[in-house]
Amino acid sequence: MASQDWVEKDFYATLGLSKDASADDIKKAYRKLSRKYHPDLNANDEAAEQKFKEVAEAHSVLSDPEERKQYDAIRAMGSGARFTAGGPGGAGGFEDVFSGLFNGGSFNGGGRGFNPGSYGGGNFGGQNINFEDLFNSAGAGAGYGTGGYGGFPGGGYGGAPAKGADRTASTTIGFGSALNGTKIGLREPSGETIEVRIPAGIKDGQKVRVKGKGQPGAGGAGDLMVTVNVRPHKVYERDGDDLRMHVPVTFAEAALGGKVQVPTPDGGHVTVRVPEGSSSGKTLRLKGRGVKTRKHTGDLLVVLDVVVPKDLSEDAKAAVEQFAEATKSDDPRATLARDAAL
Repeated sequence: MASQDWVEKDFYATLGLSKDASADDIKKAYRKLSRKYHPDLNANDEAAEQKFKEVAEAHSVLSDPEERKQYDAIRAMGSGARFTAGGPGGAGGFEDVFSGLFNGGSFNGGGRGFNPGSYGGGNFGGQNINFEDLFNSAGAGAGYGTGGYGGFPGGGYGGAPAKGADRTASTTIGFGSALNGTKIGLREPSGETIEVRIPAGIKDGQKVRVKGKGQPGAGGAGDLMVTVNVRPHKVYERDGDDLRMHVPVTFAEAALGGKVQVPTPDGGHVTVRVPEGSSSGKTLRLKGRGVKTRKHTGDLLVVLDVVVPKDLSEDAKAAVEQFAEATKSDDPRATLARDAAL
């Protein structure tokens, strides 16, 4: 949602509340009004449907303490707040009112996001995209020319024109795409598609910067910061640049040792030697089979899980009983009581 929309829309009035309403008051009002205007109870009623959307929008902002704080600040600006020039270096009033909203003149990105799937834009290629675009043209026209106050940032006399604010987006990719690198396309509400190159080895939650795709400004456009979320894998688990996987082995393989084949992230297989007398949890390290980045290549950690069969045939049961008799002098808990003493 753009900032001017926040100025124009009174979310408190939408919920029938005053500006000092508590979080509990907001929750109660939302529940009451969402039930009243819910589409399931107001079939073919466009007015009720619109009201339902307005109530949901108001609740989404006011129920979040940080967004409510930003909303109140922006509304205060729109209702008559004025900026006063501070000392050399910038406009003091601006910093006083928006110290929680701006960081070095660029928008912090904590406000409402633009979700193409919810507001008529649609997703690109099944990607989950959220654009946070609070100021349609943040930074544009911020400068006042030579001799006046400079743009934000870089204020003061003779300051350089301000770049536009950065924007943020998020996307989700598969585990394999994160390991190998990929390209994705993010579609904006205008229909423009922004190509984003995801480097090989990117971690869940890391950000990719796309230069010049932020908000326009007198000093040039800002950047687009894309947060990359990585879907978990059924077999491989990432630990830094290492990959960990659990491989089931039989009791005989663990006790007597042997060779087992395990899959590798590149789609191949590798033969692993199981040491004689291995227990569950024993970890074997395969060098250079982990995550490959420009700076480092990790390892593949193979964790052995000894599988005990649930149903034994008569022959198998007899063999186990014979084994138990042959090893009855071995006590794996011989020192447990001593070690447990406080």
